[in-house]
Amino acid sequence: KSKSMRSIIPVISKKDLSIFIDFPHELYKNDPFYVPELFIAQRDMLTTSHHPFYEHSNIQLFLAYDNGEVIGRIAAIQNNNHNKINQVTEGFFGFFDVINDHETATMLIDTATAWLKEKGINKIIGPVNFSTNDICGLLIDGFDGPPVAMMPYNAPYYLTLLESAGFSKKVDLRAYRYTAGDYNDRAAGLVEKIEERLQRNNIVIRKINLKNFKQEAEAIRRVYNKAWDKNLGFVPMTDKEFDYTAKDLKLILDPDFCLLAEKDGEIVGFSLAIPDINQVLIKIKRGRLFPTGLIKLLLNKKKINGIRILLLGVVDGYRKMGIEACLYGRIIKSFQTKKMEYAEASWTLEHNEMVNKPIENIGGKLYRKYRLLEKSIA
Repeated sequence: KSKSMRSIIPVISKKDLSIFIDFPHELYKNDPFYVPELFIAQRDMLTTSHHPFYEHSNIQLFLAYDNGEVIGRIAAIQNNNHNKINQVTEGFFGFFDVINDHETATMLIDTATAWLKEKGINKIIGPVNFSTNDICGLLIDGFDGPPVAMMPYNAPYYLTLLESAGFSKKVDLRAYRYTAGDYNDRAAGLVEKIEERLQRNNIVIRKINLKNFKQEAEAIRRVYNKAWDKNLGFVPMTDKEFDYTAKDLKLILDPDFCLLAEKDGEIVGFSLAIPDINQVLIKIKRGRLFPTGLIKLLLNKKKINGIRILLLGVVDGYRKMGIEACLYGRIIKSFQTKKMEYAEASWTLEHNEMVNKPIENIGGKLYRKYRLLEKSIA
C-alpha cells in the first residue's frame, strides 16, 4: 500500500467520536478475550462538556484512515494538573489502538507528539487514558484471558510497534491473582489477632455505610489523595473527578468489599474491591446497553464470581501497623463467604515492596504485567 493512501484526521464531529469509540470492536472482533467498553461511558469521558477532567486539561483525538477505512486511533493528552503537581512538562498518549502496522503506529504517535510539542511538552508517556487514576498501561505479559474490570487489554504486537516508534520502558505495573482455595489461609487467620491489637489503639475496621455515601466518599477521597502522593507521578483527583468516579463505582459497589480503617472516628485507610463486571461486559455487543445489553447486565450481575482489589491505601503514620494486612484479610474472608472463584489485585508498581510483599504473603501470584512507556520529545 502506498503512503499517500494513509491519513490521520483529528476527531471533530460527534460522528467522528462514535467511529473513534467503536474502532477497537472492529480490531478485536475475532479475539475471544476482548471486552468492549460501554459506549455511553466512553462517550461521556471523551465529551468535553461531560467530564470534569476538561476543567483543567485538554485532549485531542486522532483517527488513522487508509482508503476510507479506519486503521488506528490515539488521544494526545495534556494533563495540566499532572504537570503542575509533579513540576514536569510531560504529555500522555492514550486510547491507542492500531492494526499491526509499523508505519500507521508511527504516524499516530508522531501526530500526537506534534500536538503535544506545540504546547511546550518535552516527554510523552503512555498508554494512559487521562491520568494514572484512569485505565493505564500496556499489557506485555499474560495474554491468557480477558482483562478484569477497569484494566487495559491489547494485542501482543503493540509493544513492538511502540518500541520501534522510539519508546522505552518507564515502569512496569503488576497484577496478582488469587484463586479460590489456593491462597494462604493462615494470613487470613492472623487478621483477627492483628485487629484486636489495632482495637487497643482505637483503630477499627468497618464496612462502608452506603446510606451515608456522600460523607464516606469525601473521607475516602482525602485518604486516597494523601495515601498515594508518593506514587509514580500521582495526581490527586479534583473533588469533581472523584465524585464522577465514585458515582460510577457506587452502581457496582458491594459494602463487604469496601472497608474503612478508622482511628477515633477519622478514616486513616481503606480498601476497595469491585465485582469483575467484565464478566458481563464481554457479552455486551459493541458496548451498547440498548436494546438488550441492559437486560444482560442486570441478569448476569448476580452471577459474577470474581473481584478486582482495586485500591488499598493507608495514610502515612499508620503504615506497617497491620492495617494493610487486616484490610486484605477481611476482603479475602468476604471472598470465601461469597464463594468467589478468583480475585485480582491490581495494579501495583513493580518496585513497591510495601504493597507487593503482603499480596505475595497471602498467596497472590504475579500473573500479568503492564508497562508504561516514555519517549523524549526533541
